[in-house]
Amino acid sequence: QVQLVESGGGLVQAGGSLRLSCTASGRSTGSIDAMGWYRQATGKQRELVATFRGPTVTAYADSVKGRFTISRDYAKNSVYLQMNSLKPEDTAVYYCNAKRYYDHYDYWGQGTQVTVSS
Repeated sequence: QVQLVESGGGLVQAGGSLRLSCTASGRSTGSIDAMGWYRQATGKQRELVATFRGPTVTAYADSVKGRFTISRDYAKNSVYLQMNSLKPEDTAVYYCNAKRYYDHYDYWGQGTQVTVSS
């Protein structure tokens, strides 16, 4: 099994920055093939924010390109999301995700709230 623990959410004014962290632990962390971040705003579906699709290949939602940067520390089984120039529409619960490719299994963190005030 894999447990994902996120941290770093909070309240910030528009234009500000936050850095989210997620660390994977458990017996099966070696089975993780990719890690990334999703978010879910109130009343909306969960959406991809940024993810690694390989050791160095990343993908971003169009709405965050140029503002958010995903990074990963493989030694620490951790993934980070640096969020700059935050906008009120970035307000959501942000979830860490880890994927296991061979059976398409997804692990999820508990979520961390990000609120951007105007």
